[in-house]
Amino acid sequence: MNKSELIEAFAQNQGLPTKTAASIVNAILDTMIETLVRGDNIELRGFGSFIVKEYDTYTGRNPKTGAQILVKPKKLPFFKVGKELRKSIDANRGERFLVQPSTCHIELTTQDASSSANEDC
Repeated sequence: MNKSELIEAFAQNQGLPTKTAASIVNAILDTMIETLVRGDNIELRGFGSFIVKEYDTYTGRNPKTGAQILVKPKKLPFFKVGKELRKSIDANRGERFLVQPSTCHIELTTQDASSSANEDC
């Protein structure tokens, strides 16, 4: 699933126009990116965690020449799968749909920029 497919699926699941769903998905992804850039972690219980790992300088090899090169320190995002997601995937090996869609319905109003969700969320 790519970003466009995610937006379309979210729009259909929540009964929203695609443009509204795109705004919501983009806002969530932008917030996640900003959080990781700051070096903070993101934990979504049951789904997984996004963390930023720091790597020190190390000696690597040029794949073409085999010569040793110094690799500068870097920070990279890392995803660790959550226990519930891991169990769901393992329990449903080979099945097309792994998890039932959420029953949450989000209502947005543009007048006061407030939102509400049903009681099951």
